[in-house]
Amino acid sequence: MKIFTNKELLHFYEKMFLIRKFEEKASQLYGSGQIGGFCHLYIGQEAVVIGILSSINSEDTVVTSYRDHGHILARGVDPKLVMAELTGRSGGISKGKGGSMHMFSKKNRFYGGHGIVGAQVPIGVGLGFSHKYRKEKKISRVYLGDGAMNNGQVFESFNLASLWELPVLFIIENNHYGMGTSNKRAASGKDLFERAKVFGIEGKKIDGMDFFTVSEAAIEARDYINDNSKPYVIEMDTYRYRGHSMSDPALYRSKEEVLQKKQKDPIVTMKSTLIDKYKILEKDLKEIESKVKLNIKEAENFSLTSPLPSLDELYKDVYL
Repeated sequence: MKIFTNKELLHFYEKMFLIRKFEEKASQLYGSGQIGGFCHLYIGQEAVVIGILSSINSEDTVVTSYRDHGHILARGVDPKLVMAELTGRSGGISKGKGGSMHMFSKKNRFYGGHGIVGAQVPIGVGLGFSHKYRKEKKISRVYLGDGAMNNGQVFESFNLASLWELPVLFIIENNHYGMGTSNKRAASGKDLFERAKVFGIEGKKIDGMDFFTVSEAAIEARDYINDNSKPYVIEMDTYRYRGHSMSDPALYRSKEEVLQKKQKDPIVTMKSTLIDKYKILEKDLKEIESKVKLNIKEAENFSLTSPLPSLDELYKDVYL
């Protein structure tokens, strides 16, 4: 297991706390009518993206689905730009045109945010092909949900990644519900990562609610891909505490189930571990939390005062 310095651990905690507070603020703004359209929150799954972050080279590429706020924040994009995108402002990371599901930053090696279930997976394989073709020591990290694991394009992507021995890490965020349907009713077999084995792709299933477990698996996967020049898959057993989107009351889940899952809240678990095992002072964590809350307030103010796109922007950035 990689040994992180206390400074690094505090950085990872700050990132996780930032995502949680950002999403809570996004929920508030959506409720007040400042954010329109679809909005998929990442609350509960923070350990996945930050655990993976601990293994990423700054030049590695990342692509994900429509639940992308946490992912682009993890890549280092300013929360102000992300929040302004949610409110449809010209100062947003996609100029206010993409909204919640279509964040993008080439500078930060983040290639979306995609609204179509599973559509990002072939793109991620294409990024992996680009790395290999250019002889780059980089890895394409492709996030997908349990719902996407029933899509044909995912299996086509597995096939090509394995056939061409591409540097791709497939990360299945199994939060147990594809929209409102339990994966027990939608996916046959035991574990989703096993489906990639048919194509000769090695992998494992892990606890996606714990930063340290995810980090260890992510570093192991990175080293495997670099050493063997082959793809790898990790299935994250995780959970979203909110509905599929803001319009989803999540009545298909019992209160008892949600409360049980909240006992493994990744933020609370991370904080306790830092205090108990790494002897990090609680006051240091509180300083980070205060800093994050201030950043979120600044992001909110920016997102509400940044101008709306001008009408002539309708005809820009459009493929004809």
